[in-house]
Amino acid sequence: MRGDDEKQGQVFSYVSTEERVPQDHPLRVVRHNVDQILSEMTREFDRGYAKTGRPSIAPERLLRALLLQV
Repeated sequence: MRGDDEKQGQVFSYVSTEERVPQDHPLRVVRHNVDQILSEMTREFDRGYAKTGRPSIAPERLLRALLLQV
């Protein structure tokens, strides 16, 4: 079963990511573009997962993490 791609706010910190990353940082543009592309791929991701079972980590989250590592 496909997990949700919900954004976690302040899990381990009192300062949000929005406050830590400058508004003109280049990763903000990359994040916006990647989010657009991944939202267009939702149907493809849905087809690859069963309708029952334990929810997985959302594929969008995994792809964003891999992109940041690169």
